[in-house]
Order: sequence, then structure tokens, then C-alpha cells
Amino acid sequence: MSQTRHVPVMLQRCLDLLAPALAEPGAVVVDCTLGLGGHSEALLSTFPACRLVALDRDKEALRLSGERLAPFGDRATLVHAVYDELPEVLDRLGIARVQGVLFDLGVSSMQLDEADRGFAYAQDAPLDMRMDQTTGMSAAEVLNTYPPGELVRILRAYGEEKQAKRIVSAIVREREKEPFSNSARLVELIRDALPQAAKRTGGNPAKRTFQALRIEVNGELSVLERAIPSAVQALAVGGRIAVLSYHSLEDRLVKQVFAAGAATTAPPGLPVVPERYQPRLKLLTRGAELPTEEEVAENRRAAPARLRGAQRIREEVSE
Repeated sequence: MSQTRHVPVMLQRCLDLLAPALAEPGAVVVDCTLGLGGHSEALLSTFPACRLVALDRDKEALRLSGERLAPFGDRATLVHAVYDELPEVLDRLGIARVQGVLFDLGVSSMQLDEADRGFAYAQDAPLDMRMDQTTGMSAAEVLNTYPPGELVRILRAYGEEKQAKRIVSAIVREREKEPFSNSARLVELIRDALPQAAKRTGGNPAKRTFQALRIEVNGELSVLERAIPSAVQALAVGGRIAVLSYHSLEDRLVKQVFAAGAATTAPPGLPVVPERYQPRLKLLTRGAELPTEEEVAENRRAAPARLRGAQRIREEVSE
């Protein structure tokens, strides 16, 4: 596996955000999206006193990262799990609280580069898109079996595709002639379905539909909705979380969880705010941070990235 193939996005900035929490001996950091192990390797190298727990739902990614992280021995624990299973994973490992959590929500470059996985619209491949190929429905099954109204909803909600109705009527017409199995046919159909003006904006016209299908097939947003609050919950006081998202839907979710944690929950008008209403989080980024121009020039996958960080500043106080 060539190292040029996978450049971790905003790597230095992620390390800087997590650094104050990871310097202590015995600190535990969780990489919720192991992928090819770029961020994990950097965390283990930069913080020699920390222990890493890394999750991925993709068995092939776990195998490759396992080789990459082997030199770190038992400092790295790799687990086959979806990131909303974090509480169960920590429970099994007997870890009550962690000092750092990192999410890199981009589809791993390995999945985009492996032709037979069907994530990329640039090459013909079976329409699969499952990150864990041992379970769930493939993208082809979604396209071939979902009612038209449901497909329109997915394209609008997850792909922010304005031409959803047009694309879906073309899909429904075509799937009656022959079910979809490969990506090239879908790309061509989208090209033909879109009006001229829509083709001139924002890169490959199939991009939004492919994003929507990928999110649906992997349940990404519902998983994320459970995962971010669980990760915040798992942080020790002083612990830090950094999240890299790649489209506005993910970023909005992260922003909402962080903002809620950083707000006081006191009823208005209290002269003194009791401890239980005080914010649990402190925001570490002003809004979302973007990659530098240099980084985008070196790694085009960094272009849409948005980074947010937060620090746990107090425990939940039960009533």
C-alpha cells in the first residue's frame, strides 16, 4: 500500500487540538474512523504515553491498518465496530472515560480507490457502497426497490440535490426495463436527466446522488446522531473531541451537539446559575475551521473538510 495514497486531512490541526488532553501517561484516545490508520499512526507517534482504541466497520481497512500499526504493539486496540457502538466497545475494554476522541467522517480513500466497491462515480463498478460488505442493503438494491417518493426524499435530504424528481423519474423508468447493477449506467442516466444549466455547476453531476445513496446505505446520519453525543459522554473532564466532516449535513449535526453542550441550560433570570445548569463543553474552534489552500492543493480530498473541536469542562450533574 503506497503511503501517497492516503494523506490524512488536517492532520496537524487535529493533533494540536487533542494535544493538551493526550500528554498525560495512561491517556486513552479513540479514533472512531480508523480507515487506513493515518490519523491513528500520527496519534501514537506524537503522544508516546497514550493508548489508542480504533474502530472501523470495514474489515479490509482493519486488516491494512493492523499491519501499519503493528509496530506500536499493545498500545493500539483495533475493533470491528460502527462508531455509534463506542459505549459498548469501551465497556467491553473496561475503559470508563477517555481523554481524546477523533472522527474523520470522509469515506476512506481506500474505499474510493477500490473499483469494486462502487463508491466512486469516476469509474464503472458494481453499485454496492456498503462500508461493511457483510451486512445490509447495497446501493443497487436501494435504487431498484425503494418507492419513488422515498428515493426523492433521500436525494433531497442527503444529497441536497435540487433535481431529485427528474433523476428519480429517470431511475424508475430505467429500472423497469432492467435493474441497476453498475455505477456507469447510473452516472450516464443522471447526465441525461439533468438540464444543461445544472450540469455546469459543482463538478460531476452524479456526485450528489452518489453521496445520498452512500449515506442511506450506511445509515450514516442516524449513526452519527447517536455517535457524537456518546463520544462527548465518554470524555473525561479535560478530555477533547475533534470532528472532521465533509458535507453540511454532518457538520450541522456536530455543530448542534457541541452548541448544546456549550450552552447553559438554566431557566432565564436566575441571579446565580447552579452547577447542574452550567455548560459541559467548551468550544475549541470558532465555527468550523477549514483546510489551508496549501493543503487543498496537495490533497484534493481535503477541500470540503470542516473541523470542529470541543473540550469537556464538567461532569453531568444529576438532579
